[in-house]
Amino acid sequence: MSDFNLGRFAGTALLIAIAVMGVFIGGCAQPQAQPERAVDLYVDAVALSETGEKELAIEKLHTSVQKDSEFSLAYSLMGDIYLELEQYEKSADSYEHATALNPWSFHDHFNLGRVYQVMEQFAKAAQAYTRATELDPEHFESHFYAAQSYHKIDDYDSALEFGKRAEELDSEVAELHDLMGGLYQSREDYSDAINSYRRVLELRGNDPDIMMPLAVAYLRTNQPEAAKEILQSVVEIEPDNGEAHQYLGYAQLQLRQNEAAVESYEYALDINSQDWQAHRGLGVAYMLLALHNDNPTMQVQALEHWRKSLDINPEQPRADRLTQLIRKYSR
Repeated sequence: MSDFNLGRFAGTALLIAIAVMGVFIGGCAQPQAQPERAVDLYVDAVALSETGEKELAIEKLHTSVQKDSEFSLAYSLMGDIYLELEQYEKSADSYEHATALNPWSFHDHFNLGRVYQVMEQFAKAAQAYTRATELDPEHFESHFYAAQSYHKIDDYDSALEFGKRAEELDSEVAELHDLMGGLYQSREDYSDAINSYRRVLELRGNDPDIMMPLAVAYLRTNQPEAAKEILQSVVEIEPDNGEAHQYLGYAQLQLRQNEAAVESYEYALDINSQDWQAHRGLGVAYMLLALHNDNPTMQVQALEHWRKSLDINPEQPRADRLTQLIRKYSR
């Protein structure tokens, strides 16, 4: 996928300019000066742009639209050049003019969406991409970027709608399945999230950034063995991934592998001693071992880690329940 999808249009810009000039010149025996002059300036700007003289091209285009304020092609080219120059606000303003004058231009709506996406104005990006998909229902990137933009504004229903259509257009794009996995997780559709993340791994190979949310989805669907297998692979790839060690400890607790859970949580705390979730989980593992083995030393260790967890994050979920457990086993 291209970043701004300008390439397909750049090579034909000069031909378009010549054709437009032909319409103005050939259509009248006595052409009016201002429209003809606007087209002349546009043709000059196209040539300057293609030879890399972007600033001079911009000057020509500004003069062109002063001569003919409804010359949509001039605004469109201006948007393209500003986009190349990374002057995004000016690019967006140019494309806004172009789309207002020519609402049927896929090119201008699509690139307007790209500019707003770069500027992190995701609601406007989503609107522009939506119009682009209406103009070209078979265009993958406009559907994909629309899904991304709707996701950013937490409109998950719209994001899924455009994401599913993008999947129909091209099912071999790992980034799309990654996006869909995140969308499904946001809606707590963990089974669909698992399918999406597994598809990413099929396309991309082992990637801890995908394996981690996949493991979490397995845990959410009460599949601790599958989560454990994934997380063990993550810590082999990234031994210093404290979050992976912490989740591995949780999966091992679910499997009643308490001694292994202690080891995993301790690894997590070696990496980040302020991980309140690891302290809490390690406290659970120690307490289960203490009760099973009638080991008061481990019980003390459990209480220490629970207290440390609350010290680090007193507002953690179910803090009141943890406080009750500390009181109960401190007697």
